[in-house]
Amino acid sequence: MESLIEVKDLTKTYQVGQVEVKALRGIDMTVMPNEYTAIMGPSGSGKSTLMNIIGCLDTPSGGIYRLHGVNVEDMNDNQLAETRNREIGFVFQTFNLLPRSTALQNVELPLIYNGTPARQRKERSKYTLEIVGLADRMHHKPNELSGGQRQRVAIARALVNNPAIILADEPTGNLDSATGEEIMQIFDKLHQEGNTIILITHEEYIADRAKRIIRLLDGKIEQEERKEGIVN
Repeated sequence: MESLIEVKDLTKTYQVGQVEVKALRGIDMTVMPNEYTAIMGPSGSGKSTLMNIIGCLDTPSGGIYRLHGVNVEDMNDNQLAETRNREIGFVFQTFNLLPRSTALQNVELPLIYNGTPARQRKERSKYTLEIVGLADRMHHKPNELSGGQRQRVAIARALVNNPAIILADEPTGNLDSATGEEIMQIFDKLHQEGNTIILITHEEYIADRAKRIIRLLDGKIEQEERKEGIVN
């Protein structure tokens, strides 16, 4: 089976004033279709930088990142934007919903960007909201929803294009533990249904839901753990 994500000797260096900050120092990793991977590490470990590169929100300073066998570095801005829209579903800690739009309108956004016809767009968005248990709240705006319901809208928006990867950045960070558990059960179900999930978290109990944990330290992979054992 061909890998979904292939990263080789990935580096990222930022210039902060006169100082070079090496956020990533040679990352090698492969993600196969339907894997459930958690990326962990303390502040400054490089996990957010790695997430941004995997999500095509940033570009590496060196090394190779291939998505579906295609070298992302060779893509122009329009191709990167299309890849983000069609291939990657983002779920953020802060939900990133449009406050004046309903749940349905928020979920429709990725389909608007890729030119899906209005009728098909609405049908698919309604179906996706049903998947996350929000069929009865689709016409409510974010300020009329609880934190957990807002995150469900964000998950529906991430799913609506049937992306290759669901990329979740601290998806329970703004939620209480009970609501966070409900959200993680949705991710568990999505993985069981064949979705590839990459989860960025600093919480051990959240990462433990994944089948694989990659631990970063100082821009390098310190340890990789799978349910069947530890790979150094």
